[in-house]
Amino acid sequence: MASEFSRTLSLLRQERGVSQRTAAKDLGISQALLSHYENGIREPGLAFVVKACDYYNVSADFILGRTLSREGNMLTEQDILNAAEPGNILQGGVLATLQSKLIGGAVGVLFGLLGKLGDKNAINAAGAYLSDAVYRLYRHLYHAAGANEGYFSLSREDLDLTGADMKLAENAYVRAMRHQAEEKKPFPDLSPTALADEFPGRNQSLTQVLGTADKRSGKLAE
Repeated sequence: MASEFSRTLSLLRQERGVSQRTAAKDLGISQALLSHYENGIREPGLAFVVKACDYYNVSADFILGRTLSREGNMLTEQDILNAAEPGNILQGGVLATLQSKLIGGAVGVLFGLLGKLGDKNAINAAGAYLSDAVYRLYRHLYHAAGANEGYFSLSREDLDLTGADMKLAENAYVRAMRHQAEEKKPFPDLSPTALADEFPGRNQSLTQVLGTADKRSGKLAE
């Protein structure tokens, strides 16, 4: 329980926009103890889990990492398989299908938000960046499988050029965001409540993808 619970507990507090000290006071524990819970150093008792669920308005299944639904509907193996496109169930088991569902949902929310900005440069840059990432991963799989590299015009030796293209796409994306801000054009509401209302279900994919990436990268900074 520790890893999923601690990650979710920390993420929920950040979503709510409160400090660890404030949350600890509201939950009736010390800041030090809350820090231990959020970092997986200690596991809480059932009473605290119930209190945290009420405080963050989520289900116990969600806060324990057993479901992507804050309302508490369990995401079963069959649910995951049914969520995949008909006739296109991923080979390799439930884990691969779940990752596809999470990434697909998160990307859907991202482009939904970019669509509200109405900035073609931002949308095209995001598309180029993600396309390059998929291309690179597929090329590595293709090479490892011993398939015919002549299928691609870009040689294996020049594959690193896609990394450069990704950086250019990211720079174009950042410029588009900066232009949006400088022109004082409106940005969509990115609060957890607004995202849940606008993208029911899929917003949980975004939350989980962001939380996992944030934690993984945070370990590199330690």
